[in-house]
Order: sequence, then structure tokens, then C-alpha cells
Amino acid sequence: QVRLVESGGGSVQAGGSLRLSCLASGDVFRDTGAGWFRQAPGKQRELVAGITVDGRTNYGDSAKGRFTISRNDAKDTVYLQMNSLEPEDTAVYTCAAPHYNAWGQGTQVTVFS
Repeated sequence: QVRLVESGGGSVQAGGSLRLSCLASGDVFRDTGAGWFRQAPGKQRELVAGITVDGRTNYGDSAKGRFTISRNDAKDTVYLQMNSLEPEDTAVYTCAAPHYNAWGQGTQVTVFS
């Protein structure tokens, strides 16, 4: 069974940065793409960023120019670097490996003004 564990969330002032990590159990990410999603209270879950097995990336409109997704296959980890954070970025961020239909538990990101 594939397990994904996120870390790196927290509270940060607007304009600050956070880096989220998603660690997989076993050689997961070297064989599949991954994505970061987020869900704010009262809103639908939305795609933040995705990365394919060969490193191609795509971003949701809210993340373009501010967030960067990357991967380290040797560590079986996917990262989300978030810069210029805004209060509107407050949400639970969850990573996923769609090929395995695997989701993490999520990590809370809170941005205060």
C-alpha cells in the first residue's frame, strides 16, 4: 500500500515562504507523476501543481509565478516551494500520486496579514 506523508506546513505572514514535502513509502514517485492539491474551508479542492515522471510541470492559476513543484526521486519526495504567500493561500495542502490513487493526510498552511 502506498503511503504519502506531507510536512512543512505552518503559519506564515503574508509575503513569506514555505516549502512543503511529500515523502512516499517505497519507490513511488520515480515511476509516476505527482500533484499538490489544496482545499480551503467552504471551497472545492483545487489543483495547485503537478509534475510528470519526466519532470514536466503544470500549475493552477493561483500558483503560477509563485509556487514551484519539484521532485527528488532518490529520496522519493516531491516538494512544493511557495513564495509570496497570500492570505488566500490558506488551506489544507495534500499531495497525491494519481497512478496509485494515493493521497496524503494533508498539511495546514495558514497565511496571516
